[in-house]
Amino acid sequence: MSYDRPLSNNSNSLQNRGLLGSGWRPLYRQLDFDFLAHLLLNDGQQVMQKAMNAVSGFIDAGSRKDYAWWANFFNLFSQNARYELDEFWNFITPEPAYPSASHVHVLTVQLPVSQTLSRNSIPVDYVLNRLQEIIIRNILDVLGTPDFISQYYFDRYYYLPCDRFTTWDRLTVLNQISAYWAKADVWLQIYPFDQGRRQYTLYASNLAPWVQKSVYGLAVMLSGYQCRVGQVHSDFGLRSFPQDVQQFSDAVQQLVFDQSRVAVLVSGKPGTGKTAWTQAIAQEVLVPLGYVIFILDHDAVENFVPPTYLDRICLIINEADNLAQDRSNPVAQGNNKTEHILSLLDGTLYRSVQELTGIQTQQRLVVLMTCNTTDRLDPAMLRKGRVDLSYEFTHCFVD
Repeated sequence: MSYDRPLSNNSNSLQNRGLLGSGWRPLYRQLDFDFLAHLLLNDGQQVMQKAMNAVSGFIDAGSRKDYAWWANFFNLFSQNARYELDEFWNFITPEPAYPSASHVHVLTVQLPVSQTLSRNSIPVDYVLNRLQEIIIRNILDVLGTPDFISQYYFDRYYYLPCDRFTTWDRLTVLNQISAYWAKADVWLQIYPFDQGRRQYTLYASNLAPWVQKSVYGLAVMLSGYQCRVGQVHSDFGLRSFPQDVQQFSDAVQQLVFDQSRVAVLVSGKPGTGKTAWTQAIAQEVLVPLGYVIFILDHDAVENFVPPTYLDRICLIINEADNLAQDRSNPVAQGNNKTEHILSLLDGTLYRSVQELTGIQTQQRLVVLMTCNTTDRLDPAMLRKGRVDLSYEFTHCFVD
């Protein structure tokens, strides 16, 4: 691309001056002989028509009657005279690059993420969008300054010199922006909406490694008005638990290494440290392996589907005996939480339809469940193949 041609009169508009004042520069298209040869071979008649229009426009501009020769000479450089030439040039030169069909992995979010408060349901969509926002921002931080930033506005392309780039939030966005990292083969497109909202969309042929680098330590809690995205925290280390629990923890860790899908159920009276143990396992075993931790309460379980763009997910479901109750019990027949938990364990809920643009094809899933007693659990929960390991905590651990 060439960057040293003079500005056209169109750049004198208030909006374009805003772009130029923010450091943007006009982007001019260069001749590509392979593109031109392909165009001549497939649409030669249209190329000739555009060329004749350009020549005719210049002849008309330089041969006006009742004007001096010098006036006609300067008229050759007028905006009207340049119109046909610019149209011809834009026709025979390729547009700036943009995401191709090979960039099938997509991650998108509208910012700022808005929340609709409701007393009847947990804002699951809001929290998951906040998670996507954090992941996209982390990916952009990892990628750093792009190799190329362009913006199309008022029928013209502009580019931002890389040394003028500071942050994405401070970027002047009047129309769609495209940015590209050549080494990573990742595209970013930003599109403005009303009231200062922007849509960020990442495209890549393989976005999974960048997502994996950007989720380390992330945890999501979906529980009433305490929903948040942050980092998992444990007040107790795994080696602070009784010896038998430590041995069980080692068995869980080995199973996580060996299998892509693991379900663990721990039971015990209140105060035996079941919830503290799940947090310790998440922080010491699963987070270092790249798992994103989701802590779900009874309302969130009913409306939660694991995001397909995440490679490794851990679900912590406390008080499972109050959620996956025996369906023969009339109390459990008024909700579908049991079926939902079973489908999460089986993977049937979200793997029944494969997404065409999904980032991940093989997702590793760990489900950690706690309950006071297994007596109230639906028998289907305890069938072979659903729960891989179970253990009863008997030592009083938390007062």
